[in-house]
Amino acid sequence: MDRPLALEVRDLTVAYEEKPVLWDVDLEVPEGVLMAIVGPNGAGKSTLIKTVLGLVPSAAGQVRIYGQPYARRRELVGYVPQRGSVDWDFPTNALDVVLMGLYRKIGWIRRPARRERELALESLAKVGMAEYADRQISQLSGGQQQRVFLARALVQDAQVYLMDEPFAGVDATTERAIVALLRELRAAGKTLIVVHHDLQTVSEYFDWLMLLNVRHIASGPVAEVFTADNLRDAYGGRVAFVTPNAGSENGHLSEPQSLLSRGG
Repeated sequence: MDRPLALEVRDLTVAYEEKPVLWDVDLEVPEGVLMAIVGPNGAGKSTLIKTVLGLVPSAAGQVRIYGQPYARRRELVGYVPQRGSVDWDFPTNALDVVLMGLYRKIGWIRRPARRERELALESLAKVGMAEYADRQISQLSGGQQQRVFLARALVQDAQVYLMDEPFAGVDATTERAIVALLRELRAAGKTLIVVHHDLQTVSEYFDWLMLLNVRHIASGPVAEVFTADNLRDAYGGRVAFVTPNAGSENGHLSEPQSLLSRGG
């Protein structure tokens, strides 16, 4: 592989009350890809993201960002959490939320200077939210809230972005805007790892894919991994299946029609 590994996971096991949520997972993500993590409910997708970030402890295994533990590469990583995990009643405005993405660099004591505020406003502009900078986050729609959290990640100018279902609960316009932004970041050499639930858009949105169901099922380029056999392994009998298009070959699914089991 010519490109360096942005993320490397080896033998990762995570358990909640002795029940394995992730079991002996290996994963290699090269730099500069836009990757979806896909699997059924309870597959451990969000847990994988949180374990990489050190938010969930592992029982075994190693995680490396550009060859180093996350603690040493923290400044290279941006994170967009699930919108449902955020307290949207917290009394703050959109600009202040984005500025939080800079606290790792400026510290929690020093007040943001003009340059930091300019960077935050530029990030809000990139997601179409500059005019809402002074709006309380509780007054924003779900799609607008998601854009603000994307702006918070953008202002960090990270190399690796971890996003936990950024398309959940947003309208079609916001979804298109997010996809366009992710593609711009990929074109700039960033690596994006996205927990995703809509199998029908995998081939359209992503170039790299991981199929996960507690264990690693398959990962690699979408054209190689997004196959009927791999989807059966990931979803088992819960897949309400799909007839590959006439153009599909060798069991590849060029346009899944109806696949159940979402989220997790």
